Amino acid sequence: MLYELRVYECLPGRLPAINARFANHTMKLFERHGIKNIGYWTTDVGESNHELTYMVAFEDANQRAAAWDAFRNDPEWAKVTEESHRDGLIVKNVRNQLLTPTPYSPMQ
Repeated sequence: MLYELRVYECLPGRLPAINARFANHTMKLFERHGIKNIGYWTTDVGESNHELTYMVAFEDANQRAAAWDAFRNDPEWAKVTEESHRDGLIVKNVRNQLLTPTPYSPMQ
């Protein structure tokens, strides 16, 4: 299993918009395209309270590449993105890491 940790740094005041987009659309579209939802978090204590951190999972690197490609090219995603940007851009910066569990990790 390959895990991807992603952090979306939102523009000030736009965290509610990204949370709504994920809750109402993105998570379902991820699952449709083989992107497994693991967890979603906001920052209570830390560097920034304008961030959404989430983790998704894939079988392997090839499945990850195919899933992201299918997701990005989904016409429904294009519509959701356009609608969610009506009041302005949401995300200022995206950081991601690909993580592989250690042999002793409870999460395999």
